[in-house]
Amino acid sequence: MAESKKLYTTTAVNTGGRDGDSSLTDDSFKVKIASPKKLGGSGDGQNPEQLFALGYGACFNGALELKMKEANVSGKSQVTSEVTLNSDPTDNGFKISVVMSVAIEGQDKEATQELAEKAHAFCPYSKATRGNIDVEVKAVDFQA
Repeated sequence: MAESKKLYTTTAVNTGGRDGDSSLTDDSFKVKIASPKKLGGSGDGQNPEQLFALGYGACFNGALELKMKEANVSGKSQVTSEVTLNSDPTDNGFKISVVMSVAIEGQDKEATQELAEKAHAFCPYSKATRGNIDVEVKAVDFQA
């Protein structure tokens, strides 16, 4: 097996857990972290599930755009990443699940689903979560 080559590394620091602050060590991004009101938190910031949804959605759409280019498919792509925090009865803790809704302008659902599955196989976030969390990938109609 070929050894992987590091292409990019970033580092983030969190203080205070789910009710604190997170920032990148290069000072390019800082965010207040807060548990959602629905879970008894203040809701006065972003929660880890929101940040995961943003990152996964962007990464997945990047993979989708690459697979579209390889297939000579043009048009805008949209990826909606829905991240849910669930209870985990196996350890009385928590787990997350994800639904990726994928749309490609000018493509029917069958063609979109095929490209979405290729993106899912390629996306680094999808690879990292494979076998660890439930991820559903589904084609939907493009919304202008």
